[in-house]
Formats: sequence, structure tokens, C-alpha cells
Amino acid sequence: MRRRLRWWKVLGLAGLAGVAASGVVIARAERRRRAYTPEEIRARLRDRHAEATVAPRDES
Repeated sequence: MRRRLRWWKVLGLAGLAGVAASGVVIARAERRRRAYTPEEIRARLRDRHAEATVAPRDES
């Protein structure tokens, strides 16, 4: 019974560590995203829009 309890503790701690690591990754991405100026965001959106609206080539 004691061994089983230890495994549950290990699994619980591993899960907790995974959640914490995910939070760190998300926080870093959010900081990186917020580092753009509004002008940079607009320019990136215009570029993405231009790429998306280009007519596809006829490959036949």
C-alpha cells in the first residue's frame, strides 16, 4: 500500500511540474507578443493579408 501511495505522489508532482512548465511557456510567448508596437502589428497584419489574398497559381 505504501508503494502505491508513493507512485501517486510522484505522478502528482510530475503533473504539477508539467502544468508549471506550460505556464512558463505561455507567459514567455505572451511577453514576446506584447513587445510589438502597434505599427509593427499593423505591418505584420497587412503582410499576412496580402499573402492570403494573392490569387493561387494554376498548377495544371
